[in-house]
Amino acid sequence: MTEKGRAIPHKVVSAAVDGVTPSRAWRQHLGLKQAEVAARMGISQPAYSQLETKERLSNSSREKIGAALGITADQLDF
Repeated sequence: MTEKGRAIPHKVVSAAVDGVTPSRAWRQHLGLKQAEVAARMGISQPAYSQLETKERLSNSSREKIGAALGITADQLDF
């Protein structure tokens, strides 16, 4: 659970423990392709790919990715 009480699915946490970044773990859990998330954010797929590989995201990036995934930014920060 995050501070605001939004649960993080076990599948997402397990993927992160295995070395996947939280943003990638969430995207895969939700069954989305990078291009879909990028389109929701109004950026290119390669630009999203670069964001997704970062271990630490800026607050702004977490907010934008969270919105594109339909989750809170806090759910990307674990």
